[in-house]
Amino acid sequence: MNDRLQTIQQMQFRDRSEAEALLLSFVREVYSPDVMAVELRPLAVSLNSFNGFLTLADGRRYFFKTHTESDTVIGEYYNAALLAEAGYPVIQPIFSSTEAGRQFLVYEIVGAPSVFDTAWAIENGQQPDMLRALTRAQQTADDDLIGIYRATLQPQTASAAAKAPVHQLFYHRLVGGRLSRFYADTAAINLPGGEIVISDLFAIRWIINDQVYSDNLRTIIERATRLLNLAQAGPSIIGHGDAHNGNIFIEQDRLLYFDPAFAGRHHPLLDVVKPLFHNVFAMWMYFPHEKCAQTPITLKRDGDVWQVRYEYPLHPVREMFFRSKIERVLLPLLSDLRRRGWLRDDWREHLKAGLFCCPFLTMNLADGEKFPPEISLLGLCMAVEMGAESQGTRSILDRTLDEVASEVR
Repeated sequence: MNDRLQTIQQMQFRDRSEAEALLLSFVREVYSPDVMAVELRPLAVSLNSFNGFLTLADGRRYFFKTHTESDTVIGEYYNAALLAEAGYPVIQPIFSSTEAGRQFLVYEIVGAPSVFDTAWAIENGQQPDMLRALTRAQQTADDDLIGIYRATLQPQTASAAAKAPVHQLFYHRLVGGRLSRFYADTAAINLPGGEIVISDLFAIRWIINDQVYSDNLRTIIERATRLLNLAQAGPSIIGHGDAHNGNIFIEQDRLLYFDPAFAGRHHPLLDVVKPLFHNVFAMWMYFPHEKCAQTPITLKRDGDVWQVRYEYPLHPVREMFFRSKIERVLLPLLSDLRRRGWLRDDWREHLKAGLFCCPFLTMNLADGEKFPPEISLLGLCMAVEMGAESQGTRSILDRTLDEVASEVR
């Protein structure tokens, strides 16, 4: 069944009418035989999901969404009620099918724009007046978020932690088949200057914008797999898990959470990973060809050492998302954990392991149909920057975490 959802998700971009025909059969089976029509909305933000509208025989129209995660080990999706009980302003579905492979949610039509669309419009100069309002809404939401973290913070056993749906975004992608499917040792990836076999790529040492990295990709993967092991006792909060801007709507001056596919009780550091990366650094992933035209990048290959230079300045709206999440959520969270004696010594490496998974495993960087060679290289650079420590010149992330660490001590 999940294969059918995967097929629809991928087909929506190349043969929408055929994808809608497959979807109509699925919706009638899962939701109601009275569904007369479905309309998909292929969106850049829909990397592992699809959504759209459905129409019933009596003319009523609703919005639907589903998340398609290959190699899933989750038994149940969508803990919207859990989020609402914890105090999240979450949009509740009028119907939900939560069984893996049949996950499907139906909502009243949401008129508010997503934060993803709003921020992208600001970045492209289309709604500059919205930056101030979005900043207020984001900062208020982050202040509320740390309040929810504090109210729901409690210890979690290793066995309970292992069942958290959020691991589908991190650990299960590393060990559950996605890694080997995206980056098989004998496969190749097309980069500026020509192809390289994945097994050789994993051994490359990187110098990125004068940042020296002693860890290659294989080392980063091995460390992330160890640090993100799902069966670890520790602190936990009730969190959305996948709160990137595509899953957040802005209604007047407040943000509303949506699509809690991976919500549950899990480690708080895992909860901040997706917004920290996707809302700040990841627009190349959603708009690869547009960002390719805007991003100068060069690669000098010298044996197993590669020197890369690229220009990817953060727009003020991306800086705002980053600073708000760091200052209003991450820093007070770490301080709270420290006071309780619950802050793990390797919190920084743990956080960076999760961040590494975002550019490396959300999409297949070796997919030449999706990514130009320059953007594949940019994605690899960001994976290294997220997952390893820079030496000499510090990356934006490492400089920020240096500041955070100095304040938490």
